[in-house]
Amino acid sequence: MNPTMPIQADDTATIHAIVDDAWLCHVAFACPDVLCMPTVCWRIGDMLYIHGSNGSRMMKHLGGGAPTCVTITHLDGLVMARSAFSHSMNYRSVVIHGSFEVVPEAGKPAALMALTEHIAKGRGSDARAADQNELKATTVLRISLKEAAAKIRNCGVKDKADDMNLPVWAGVLPITQQRLAPQPEADMDVALPDYLSDWLQSSP
Repeated sequence: MNPTMPIQADDTATIHAIVDDAWLCHVAFACPDVLCMPTVCWRIGDMLYIHGSNGSRMMKHLGGGAPTCVTITHLDGLVMARSAFSHSMNYRSVVIHGSFEVVPEAGKPAALMALTEHIAKGRGSDARAADQNELKATTVLRISLKEAAAKIRNCGVKDKADDMNLPVWAGVLPITQQRLAPQPEADMDVALPDYLSDWLQSSP
């Protein structure tokens, strides 16, 4: 595959936009084996948040200040070149280096409310909030986005000059997320909330 140089950006607006489009990130760390774990993520200000059980190996290790690398990637298209070597992909990504810190107990309710709102705006005022036992059983971590960097490829084919006249189709196969109609539980007798109708109509 052709390692086409992507656009690199460190501006806050670009990084925040890519993070806000994500519900999952991948967290890499050594404990002592090198692991890379997918987990739910969300942003508050200049911080990326994750959460998990107090007994989680990952949460205990990262909560102690261990170095980590967090990545988020959105695949936007497959780039079909005239030669196999020049094929590529369009994407938006963020890479975060640093260490997580533990969110204090007093900050957990607001942080977890922000997660619920990130899942679907309006959900936080509808669903039951975490009770004290649930809060005590949960670790919330955050990491600064100030050292994050974005990489983006959003362009067409970059064929070699000698390949331009080959009788091979070239172009981009766009890829996007599609939001489908909510599927209620079998015994559900509660009407679909307006905020979920809005979620369905909003762009991913």
